Amino acid sequence: MTTDPDLPLLSRIDSPQDLRGLSIADLAPLADQARRFLIDTVATTGGHLAANLGSVELTLALHYIYQTPEDRLVWDVGHQSYLHKILTGRRDQMGSLRQKDGLAGFPKRDESPYDSFGVGHASTSISAALGMAIAAAHDGSQRRVVAVIGDGAMTAGQAFEALNHAGSLDANLLVVLNDNDMSISPNVGGLSNYLARILSGRTYSTVREGSKKVLQGMPSVWELARRAEEHMKGMVIPGTLFEELGFNYIGPIDGHDTAALVKTLRNLRALNGPQLLHVVTRKGKGYAPAEANPCAFHGVGKFDPATGRSVPAAAAAKTYTQVFSDWVCDMAAADERLVAITPAMREGSGLVSFSQRFPQRYFDVGIAEQHSVTLAAGMACEGLKPVVAIYSTFLQRAYDQLIHDVALQNLPVLFAIDRGGLVGNDGPTHSGNYDLSYLRCIPNLTLMTPADENECRRMLSTGHRLPGPAAVRYPRGAGPGARIDSGLEPLAVGQAKVMREGREVALLVFGSLLPAALAAAERLDASVVNMRFVKPLDESCLLEMAGRHRLLVSIEDNAVAGGAGSAVAEALAGHGMTTPLLMLGIADRFIEHASREQQLAECGLDTEGIYQRVQREMASGIATLRAVD
Repeated sequence: MTTDPDLPLLSRIDSPQDLRGLSIADLAPLADQARRFLIDTVATTGGHLAANLGSVELTLALHYIYQTPEDRLVWDVGHQSYLHKILTGRRDQMGSLRQKDGLAGFPKRDESPYDSFGVGHASTSISAALGMAIAAAHDGSQRRVVAVIGDGAMTAGQAFEALNHAGSLDANLLVVLNDNDMSISPNVGGLSNYLARILSGRTYSTVREGSKKVLQGMPSVWELARRAEEHMKGMVIPGTLFEELGFNYIGPIDGHDTAALVKTLRNLRALNGPQLLHVVTRKGKGYAPAEANPCAFHGVGKFDPATGRSVPAAAAAKTYTQVFSDWVCDMAAADERLVAITPAMREGSGLVSFSQRFPQRYFDVGIAEQHSVTLAAGMACEGLKPVVAIYSTFLQRAYDQLIHDVALQNLPVLFAIDRGGLVGNDGPTHSGNYDLSYLRCIPNLTLMTPADENECRRMLSTGHRLPGPAAVRYPRGAGPGARIDSGLEPLAVGQAKVMREGREVALLVFGSLLPAALAAAERLDASVVNMRFVKPLDESCLLEMAGRHRLLVSIEDNAVAGGAGSAVAEALAGHGMTTPLLMLGIADRFIEHASREQQLAECGLDTEGIYQRVQREMASGIATLRAVD
């Protein structure tokens, strides 16, 4: 084993067993080395930094005390799991983080036996960990299970559903609440750490349970003791809620005091039943730029670790997120009924400016996608015009509410769906590959796919004016650089646009792949139609194209199964048209992390891929086609 002189402790650790060979005194300097390594790594690869810096000591303490991988460690979301990867044999692969064929940005079961549960979406850890704890009891195993969840993820209903269930089962489960949205004042830190060690110890646990059994035989004394305990906890320990759910609450404890964490976790590992440890950490801990602005360092691209400044990228057109940000502010100025809702994605969804200009009309509901959609439905019932700004992958979590609360009642809610299609380095947990499929089957819903920035703006205006639900679905990143109108004019609903007249083949494009299709069409001498609307489909245009071309090709950045191409096939069949249809999109598999450009090429959705697929189809005997140089 080669020791790095700059990281003498960290470079010796290839597994948690190596970590457990260190003394407790070694853990503090190891934490410093881990932070330096994390900063240098993420500066090169990009990724989630602030949360990972804040959970260094907690990660070290968990692997130091718990016998992973036999003991199960479940991370919520996974934004704080980078050091976990480093400690579990993947340190030398961290340079490939979030790159094609490299390490995933989130825990992934087929990447390591230490990754006990694959994550990427928030608030799943307690449910999964409870399932593992139940399985351990069923097998008679003594292994322990820990769920690590952030205070943000605790805003989701699923977390409380799991807590409620765990408490009723008396499962052997530790939930670590990593609270990184507050600071620890000196007077609270020392006292709370002392209380945590006392309350997690065997003596307190035995006396507490024994006293309950004795005092329950003396009702008046028992009631006095119960009230006294609840009063004290209400004063110094903010854990009454968790106690009522059936958990033994411990904390709050300083999440950067490694010695206190180790001692407390050692006590907790020996206890049975549901336990909740509340640790308080600081996002970006140990790196001044991230501590000063943890939001900016939540998910970062490449940056200069010495200054924290982003590595300049080539000048690009406006992103679709920026187009939405401008539109929602402009439309709000024109229509006082407009309100904006987001499930904890203000920055990512482009609502920062809106929240500052229209604070009374801005609603961040936390990680509560289901609530965000039904909240919008209630607002729409009373005459407001709600806009729900949400990532495609997260809208999946509110599907019932979308159908039952919005579409069934035909309420005018506009869904601004960001990150539609392949999203790049975040990988399959965040890809928006399924929205066209799961949205187009819903009655009353108008579904739009802009091909450029100006269409995106106009489609948002279209959806805002409709009397029922509408969705505008756009990809991550910049558009092709179209000139953007300053007005708020809508488009004609259900009307496609012919972009190029060709022969034999017609490319029917839904959304942002239009530039690639146009480039391929030049080589194929094919017609190109910007379809714009998945629902309602422009059937008159479709039938006209089917009548004068030998092959139709649907192109979408979405799963082929049930997607826009399926809508085309259904329409053709409904009119008795037999023109062959080639459906290009994302195959029936999950696409692993890589750059968006690499993913599109892998799926045959770049210019070359579209050209080759059409050529092969024509060569199969449907028609003959001479490539145009």
